Amino acid sequence: MGEKVEAAGITLFTGFAGSELLIDDGKVTGVRTDDKGVDKRGEQKSNFEPGYDLKTKVLILAEGPRGSLTKQLVGRFNLDEHRNPQTYGVGVKELWELPAGRVAPGEVIYTLGYPLTFQEYGGAWIYGGKDNVVSLGFVTGLDYQDPRIDPQHVLQSFKAHPFIAKLLEGGKMIRYGAKSLPYGGWWALPPLAGDGWMIIGDSAGFLNSQRLKGIHLAIKSGMLAAESAFDAMLANEFSKKQLQSFPDKVNDSWIRTELWPVRNFHQGFEHGFVPGMMHTALQQITGGHGVMNKYPAHAGHTKMLPLYETLGYGDRRQQLVGPSKGDGKLTFDKLTDLYHSGTKHEEDQPAHLVIHDTNICSTRCTKEFGNPCTNFCPANVYEMVDSHDVPGGKEIHLNPSNCVHCKTCDIMDPYEIITWVPPEGGGGPNYDGM
Repeated sequence: MGEKVEAAGITLFTGFAGSELLIDDGKVTGVRTDDKGVDKRGEQKSNFEPGYDLKTKVLILAEGPRGSLTKQLVGRFNLDEHRNPQTYGVGVKELWELPAGRVAPGEVIYTLGYPLTFQEYGGAWIYGGKDNVVSLGFVTGLDYQDPRIDPQHVLQSFKAHPFIAKLLEGGKMIRYGAKSLPYGGWWALPPLAGDGWMIIGDSAGFLNSQRLKGIHLAIKSGMLAAESAFDAMLANEFSKKQLQSFPDKVNDSWIRTELWPVRNFHQGFEHGFVPGMMHTALQQITGGHGVMNKYPAHAGHTKMLPLYETLGYGDRRQQLVGPSKGDGKLTFDKLTDLYHSGTKHEEDQPAHLVIHDTNICSTRCTKEFGNPCTNFCPANVYEMVDSHDVPGGKEIHLNPSNCVHCKTCDIMDPYEIITWVPPEGGGGPNYDGM
């Protein structure tokens, strides 16, 4: 799509990460890009290049789920007030080359539940692509209770099912990645426009969680935002009143037509799989209403239980918790999968995963939750290592160059002390084919 945009005469500037919103008197006026050439200690290197203040008449945020600038905007203007909190899932994905004829191009297979228990939410997809390449992944809802659950392990256990193992037999895993998905639905959408800004795509939460699809909604929301931006340019007016045409267009489009009947879908699973299926059936009959027009919801990290409350479920969840060892053929450990992500970052730069209070990691979190970041991160970024300062204790150690930009840590940390910020522009996983 980038090539098509450039062919139309539009200039794309890549490799620059937006690090900060520029706000003047309550109006968004632009974006400050990241500094380049800064080392781990925050000192300027010989190739230092300061960031730029890019002034805008209207800023359209299209950062994907849990966008860092969108998060700043929501916090600055309390955009989540009177909304359901956004909830998320994390999709852990592998690409496989399979023997010819195993999965037809365009073939789609969805599953629900297994290998999760009735207390967790999630399911898998298998998409047949061209040249015998198959996309396979598992989305685990980031509102589970057991802090030991490891979404990468969940995918490996799913592949061990006889049906899936037979499907993949003789194949080869060629690519790996992970991405969060916004599950909150219509009631979690923030205001879509304000003074000098609009939010589109996954940044806003345009995803059909029942169908596990959002690309078409992202594209359509972008098209509608472009129309509103064009009208604003003609009027030379970029106020909230002028840009209100964008949410009005969304309401009048098939975006609302598609999302309104599934507005309560994920919320119906808040108390487990069985009640969720009952709510789903009722919502199908009532056009999404279910037992009430607006189901309540809770941010996923608030549902995580202390470690001592979940230890009794060890046998039932052994296929979900802790690191996957893998057999190297069908199933893989986290580092083997990570190698196939092709992720690459400049090593000598400030960590783009900011822990605001590392003492919590080695004290409260160790005792209360068993450091769930070492489990929920699909890229082995977080490790607890022996501490030099506390005999017999452990401290958090970061491997930010491993990061695959799924933002699960920013979403699921029970203390909300981890913030994902953009790394030096251009760094990250290799999305080729993903």
